[in-house]
Amino acid sequence: AGFIKSPLSQKRLTQDSVELYCEAIGNPIPELQWWFEGNEPNETYAQLWDGARQDRVKINATYNLHSTSTIYIANLTSDDSGMYECRASNDPDRNHLSKSPKVKWIRSQANVFVIERPDVKGDVIHDSGKLILTCNLMPPHSAIEGHEWIHGDKILHKDVESSAFTNYTIEGKMEEHSGIYECVYKTSPVVKGQVNISVPPQVMAYKKSEHGNEGDTGVLTCKNPSFPPASSWVWYKNGQEVSAPIINGSGRYIIKSSGNKTELRILKLNIEEDTGDYHCNASNSYGFSGATVNLRVRSRLAALWPFLGIVAEVLVLVTIIFIYEKRRKPDEVLDGKRCRGKSNATNHKDKNVRQRNAN
Repeated sequence: AGFIKSPLSQKRLTQDSVELYCEAIGNPIPELQWWFEGNEPNETYAQLWDGARQDRVKINATYNLHSTSTIYIANLTSDDSGMYECRASNDPDRNHLSKSPKVKWIRSQANVFVIERPDVKGDVIHDSGKLILTCNLMPPHSAIEGHEWIHGDKILHKDVESSAFTNYTIEGKMEEHSGIYECVYKTSPVVKGQVNISVPPQVMAYKKSEHGNEGDTGVLTCKNPSFPPASSWVWYKNGQEVSAPIINGSGRYIIKSSGNKTELRILKLNIEEDTGDYHCNASNSYGFSGATVNLRVRSRLAALWPFLGIVAEVLVLVTIIFIYEKRRKPDEVLDGKRCRGKSNATNHKDKNVRQRNAN
């Protein structure tokens, strides 16, 4: 037996993707194949292979106790509309070129409709310290049952209005809210538009001051949380010209940069050469910005000073206690003798009194 677990009819927009899943059970374990028949009148079924349609088709299959297979088609076009068929068979002659299989292929089908993607016009309006994001869905389009505004993984706004126009207002400056915003139209299938708030890089140092020990590796980091990401990063040291930046791989310097982060590593730190201010500069198509990181290099013995200080304090304290105890002992001996002398005198006096009473 074989069957497709995905919906038997799916609507997709051009440039979207679709995924179909098929399972088959039998003994021996059956083989699974994917076939396609387009909507053209004279088009017949043709087998699909992994990497077909300019590598837009991906097929994964596993054969463990039973057969499973998934077909994934990316960047859909109108030519991808049609009937997709999963075929299963465990007949030994199923792929023989001349013999007909005794057990026919079991088929399961799913129809995919690829609809031309409607155009969405997006814009950003600045108005009295506010940012108004707007989207307008161009006809033709299916019925609209509501809207959503999304930033990253967060849903900012929902409604059930049927208008082709939708907007969302943000309080604050552009630099504080840069990024990619999506307007989602609840149609069948769902239509999404995009509005970008783009600003020059807003560079900041991960730590304004970094410390390192002589001979160790120093790590200085800057980041750019704004959109769009930085297209280039440049490091240079204070006192050096901006036109003479630090080159990755030169000397003891290693630079690792991505769109939102850059990292400068200095190998085998030297107190005299490496101490100072370092500048990280980022640029994109909207401008540039930079930040400063101060690096302090300490001697390797610097970490021992607190320990040596504690040892010295303990020695001083022990010496004071020893001297104090040394001076107290003679006084305690004298006090003991005085106490014994006084006790003896008292005893002699009591003895004389007893003798007189006896007489």
